[in-house]
Amino acid sequence: MTSVFEEALGADFQRLHPMMRRRFGVGLDAGEACTGRGVMSSIRRGPWWTVPFLQIGRLRNILVPDVGEDVPFTIENHPYRDELGRETVTFVRTYATRPGRTARFDATMVLVDGRVLDYLGTHQHLAVDLDLTVDERGGLVLTSDAQRFHEGPVSFRFPMLLSGRATLHEWWSEEDQAFHVDLEVHNRVFGFLFGYRGTFTCEWTPATDAPDRLKPVRTEART
Repeated sequence: MTSVFEEALGADFQRLHPMMRRRFGVGLDAGEACTGRGVMSSIRRGPWWTVPFLQIGRLRNILVPDVGEDVPFTIENHPYRDELGRETVTFVRTYATRPGRTARFDATMVLVDGRVLDYLGTHQHLAVDLDLTVDERGGLVLTSDAQRFHEGPVSFRFPMLLSGRATLHEWWSEEDQAFHVDLEVHNRVFGFLFGYRGTFTCEWTPATDAPDRLKPVRTEART
């Protein structure tokens, strides 16, 4: 069994830097989790009118409305098998945005028809297709594609006019022996909505399951 990302990238997985291969090789077969700790040099958002949408996203750990510089954060990647039998990897980011206050951005990723599907939020309301490529640094580029909203009997393809397309670059730097991450979310009409960039280091620990605190409140069967 290969990891979710190795399966999706196929032969291109070997083009990743070895540290990136270990990080995105987290899975049940590898039997380990990856916890990253570092600092976001900046967390940014778009114009004032984006704030209400970001605040709504906060309610289900989908978006981060706060901004700041030198913000400590963690990212926790744990493999587990969900209630539907799918191998799943958590991508839970926690930001210490203000003294005594944190914000979380929850995601869980599964493999569907050879492609990574990213469920966002505590209740997996948004299902987002991800396109994956490897860059010249041996880094990984994730680009969000079609998005679908699922809640109770309601299920529909989310119109991109009302949403954003995210592009995330992650790579390993030999210079400072750390992982680097750079994310921007843009709307095709309204422009820049949200973004962050930072650096972090990782530790790997044995794991064949994820703590309940990292798992979604409910598991969405619809893709």
